[in-house]
Amino acid sequence: MCGIVGYIGDKKAAPILFEGLSKLEYRGYDSAGIAVVEKGLLAVEKKEGRLMGLEEVVGDKFTATVGIGHTRWATHGKPSDVNSHPHLDNDGEIAVVHNGIIENYLTLKEMLIEKGHKFQSETDTEVVPHLIKGFYKGDLLEAVKEAVKHLEGAYALVVLHKNEPNRLICVRKDSPLVIGLGSGENFIASDIPAIIQYTKKTLILDDNEIAVVTKDKVEVMDKAGNHVDKKVLTVDWDPEAAEKEGYPHFMLKEILEQPTALRNTLKDRIQGDRVNLDYLNITPEYLKGLRSISIVACGTAYHAGLIGKELIEGLLRIPVEVSVASEFRYRNPLVDEKTLVIVVSQSGETADTLAALRESKRRGAKVLAITNVKGSSVAREADFMFHTVAGPEIAVASTKAYTTQLLGFYLLTLYFGQLLGKEMPKELYSGLKELPVLAQKVINETEKRIESLIKPFEGWGDCFFIGRSLDWHVAEEGALKLKEISYIHAEAYAAGELKHGTLALIEKDIPVIALATQLDVYEKTISNIKEVKAREGYVIALVQEGDTETAKSVDQVLEIPKVPSLLTPILTVLPLQLISYHVAVARGCDVDKPRNLAKSVTVE
Repeated sequence: MCGIVGYIGDKKAAPILFEGLSKLEYRGYDSAGIAVVEKGLLAVEKKEGRLMGLEEVVGDKFTATVGIGHTRWATHGKPSDVNSHPHLDNDGEIAVVHNGIIENYLTLKEMLIEKGHKFQSETDTEVVPHLIKGFYKGDLLEAVKEAVKHLEGAYALVVLHKNEPNRLICVRKDSPLVIGLGSGENFIASDIPAIIQYTKKTLILDDNEIAVVTKDKVEVMDKAGNHVDKKVLTVDWDPEAAEKEGYPHFMLKEILEQPTALRNTLKDRIQGDRVNLDYLNITPEYLKGLRSISIVACGTAYHAGLIGKELIEGLLRIPVEVSVASEFRYRNPLVDEKTLVIVVSQSGETADTLAALRESKRRGAKVLAITNVKGSSVAREADFMFHTVAGPEIAVASTKAYTTQLLGFYLLTLYFGQLLGKEMPKELYSGLKELPVLAQKVINETEKRIESLIKPFEGWGDCFFIGRSLDWHVAEEGALKLKEISYIHAEAYAAGELKHGTLALIEKDIPVIALATQLDVYEKTISNIKEVKAREGYVIALVQEGDTETAKSVDQVLEIPKVPSLLTPILTVLPLQLISYHVAVARGCDVDKPRNLAKSVTVE
């Protein structure tokens, strides 16, 4: 993996490939490459490092009007020029870019070596052009169709042959691939931001579909070669929404966009003291027949799921299990027709989450997806879909996707309660409607204090987050955010667990961020904070407005507006995001593209 772009038309391909790849840099990568058909020959340039370095090498030397490009995030083989995509066959006639993993590549490689093929890289991808070459008899489409029959694993492939420069062949299985429709030109990409500046009309390939793309036509077929009618999806994103707009980093822009994202996700979904999600077509009878709910997600989305569990169990009294998607299907989960599975994914293409969705459906469960991308695999394959209206999120570290996922859980919980005839707390409806304004207030107040808030992190390589109940789960997200972009070791603990070992890690002046917004456990949280101060830790506390007691026990206090305790997570996470961002900037880290990480993880 990580980013794919293809172009065929009448314009120079290389600048379009580079522009498209630049829009996918947010996904994280370690090398890049392009291949074009230049004067009847396959010309390839690829280089370890940032895309800018490759652009400097290529310059203006290519005039070709067809080509493919790739940014690579290493899975098989270290980052290097030779391991970069595109990969070629021995004769340099076929070029392939690939996202995913070919799981049986070693078996295929041994078979191909016995037949005389010679390999240059350590990658799994390189077997693909060699395999296609072995089946090539003058028709690239037929060779690709035959080759993919032998591939096991996940793949999005785009294939170019020097003898057939009038078409590109695409294949998708368990890894996203989008075709953008133009006039006298067509585009291919692994994600919409790469092509949105050229066209908003797209075709989303489904699993095991093959597409033949020429400059004037796109033909889609199944793996047997039967024609498939595809619905044209018009993307509703504004291309400018994916640009920095003068901000130093996408992450800061996206943190500051959260009040708008919350407002957009709320729009038309709360009417008075009722939530309207009737478009889901979930019936009271279905909900009453459920034995349990299972939430499945990865990373930040998993942390949103932990909040969702507290809301659903607390207000609906339905048992909820939250699972990390990468573990879910390997442990024989207790999921059947009486289980609603809720999968959460910003991109809707997270490989582990998608696999969990499919396993759940195989076991008879219905699946509800919470996702930010309408045409994604998760959105299409789920039985019900809640669309978060966060807009494009470019920075690897998720911010506005997370808060809109949280908002999705609040709205779904209230809606399910209505369907079940339960009395839902009235203050939650009014509180949710106020969140965009309150979020803006929290952001403004935190930014005023940011210099003093990040000062304790100077010289420290560790930080701890503590909280109870909902505060603990927000603390977990805060710790993840700090570690992934600043590279400071950060851990979150349930505050009551400090005395069971964690206090051994507290030293003089070590930064500890304590959340104390849950009123039913407030006194106990304060006691835990005092345990930290007794060991001379430096404590920054997050509390609700009007709390005058906590300040007596800590070094700094940040207030959020007073809201029902159940609603605090969306507000308390905002200062944690801003602290993480500014600490990372102060340490000189690449905030939008942290090392070793990718935005949309489309491999297991």
